[in-house]
This record gives sequence, structure tokens and C-alpha cells, in this order.
Amino acid sequence: MDELEMKQEDVLETDVPLDKNVRLMSPTQMLLRRFFRSKLSIIGLVMVVGLFLFCFLGPMVYTQWGETQIDKSGMVEYSTSKATYTVDGVTYELHQTLERQESDNAYSAPSASHPLGTDDQGYDVLARLMYGGRVSLLVSFMTVILMTVLGVIMGGISGYFGGIADNIIMRICDILMCLPGIPILMILSSAMDGWVELQLIEEGMRIYILMFFLTLISWPGIARLVRGQILSLREQEYMVAAEAMGYSTGRKIFKHLVPNVMPQLIVQMSLSLGSMILYEATLSYLNMGIKAPYTAWGSMINIITTDPDILQNYPTIWVPAGVCIVIAVLGFNFVGDGLRDALDPKARR
Repeated sequence: MDELEMKQEDVLETDVPLDKNVRLMSPTQMLLRRFFRSKLSIIGLVMVVGLFLFCFLGPMVYTQWGETQIDKSGMVEYSTSKATYTVDGVTYELHQTLERQESDNAYSAPSASHPLGTDDQGYDVLARLMYGGRVSLLVSFMTVILMTVLGVIMGGISGYFGGIADNIIMRICDILMCLPGIPILMILSSAMDGWVELQLIEEGMRIYILMFFLTLISWPGIARLVRGQILSLREQEYMVAAEAMGYSTGRKIFKHLVPNVMPQLIVQMSLSLGSMILYEATLSYLNMGIKAPYTAWGSMINIITTDPDILQNYPTIWVPAGVCIVIAVLGFNFVGDGLRDALDPKARR
């Protein structure tokens, strides 16, 4: 009998509750664990963080040249001319040395003073690459945030109320999705040339106005996504309970419905950032965005259209901007793919 009691006591001492052996993880911890499990997600995050550090902290370290500072050191070139003339049947040759002083140190090769050289105006390429990245990244983020906010509001109203409101908003979406974006932006940019001459707007505001207009015609995709999700969520049990509790319409939409759409929205936003960077680069490349003395990545590539010789002989002027655009787009796409897999593990293959 004593041995049986001793065995029971040993079992009770070693019988540790199950919750003590299980490590509980919050939804955020599970999301981060799934996200960092993917190598592409980590690579994309490193690429994006590296670009932000390069563009926003780089000018604090590389202070030798600014965005609008021109290298005035110049270059002195000497050339010799020869003239021939005849006097009384005797031919004479006159040699003359000509000196030409260039005020701007344009097309400078990479050196200690200019790690990536200078462009056709004498601007330091590395400094303008940093400041141009600020414009490209900030404009893209602002556009995606505004587009998402507008799409959530319109999609939430359309999906929750339905009926006439749904028909009106969806028809507006159909119309906006049929509009050719680039041609309209080109027309608007031409109109802004006159506004700048009349001093109605500043030259630096051009790209922000164009991207704001791009926001106005790009929100239908977000609105359709939110509408589709809300149509499937508004009949769930917790929404019936919220209706029974007498919650207001705004609370039911933005506190109970929209948070359940946030995973899809986060993925859509991360993928849209890459598209917006390409849009901004395209506008700047077509000379419809930032103009000298300010710059963006797209306008740095636009320089090849001014002089075809730059395309072949001066790759250090335009190649770095193209590499930064590729890194930004790939980085945001990798992060978006990682978030999609982390938020919906069943979708992974």
C-alpha cells in the first residue's frame, strides 16, 4: 500500500499542466514568424530598408555636395588652330593656341570628389541619387496611403449599404477604370506648364499634383477589394450581434468590418508601392515630373533623351537611378509576397 501511494505521489509531481509546456504566441508573433521564415521576404525587407537609409540618412553622411549644387571647378581645354595665307607668292602658316574655359565640371568621371561622377550640368550624381530617391519614395507612399483611404471609405459604403449607393459607386469605379491614365496625365502636365508661367503653382508642386490626380483615378481597385470582402463578412454572426447591440453604422463598418479586411489591404498596399514608383519614374522620364534643379530617379534617366551620346559613353549618370528603381520595385514586391504568405499560409504552394 505504501509503494502504491509513493507511485501516485511521483505521478502527481511530474504531471505538469499542459499550458505550462505550451508556448502561447500572439497573432502578431505568429505573423512575424511566418514572414521571416521566407528568405525572399527578408531579402525584400533588407532592400527596402537599405534604400530608405541610403536616401534619408545618406545626405547626412555625404555632405560634400548638395542636390542643387553645381561643381564650378570647370575644365580648361587647349586646342591649336592653323591658318595658311600667301603674300607675294610666298605661303605662310600661322599656328595659334586657343584656350576654352568651361565654367561647369560636366561629365566628370568617377573620382574621390565625385564617386559617381557628374551629369551634363555639373551636378553630383550620387547626391542627386539620394535626394531623388526621397521624392520617388515619399510621393509613392503618399499616393498609396491616400488611394487606400479613399478606396476603403468608398468600398466600405458600397459593400455595407448596397442598393443605390452600391450601384452609383461601382459605376463610378467602372468609369475611372476605363480612363487612360498616362494620356490624361500628359494633358494635365501640359496645362500645368501654363499654370507655372502664370505663377499659379510652383514648379516643385508639379509631381505632387500629378500623383494626387493619379490617386483619384486609382482607388477603384481598392474599393472593389473592400466591397467584396465586406459583402461576405456583413452576414457573419458577430455582425448580427453588433446589430443587436445597436452599434452605429460607422462603428460597424470601421471597427468590425474594415479590420477584418486589413490583411488583404496590407498586401495590396505593399504591391501597389512598386507600381507607384514605376508610375512616378515614368512621369519623370517623360519630363512631366520633377524638373531641374530638383530631381527624381525618373528624371535622372530622362537625361539620355537630351543627348544620345550619354546612353553609350556615360552609364554612371543614368544606370544608378535605374538600379535603384529596380531594387525598390523588387523589394516591395518581395515584402508583399511575404505578407501574403504570412497572412494566408494556405495560399502558399
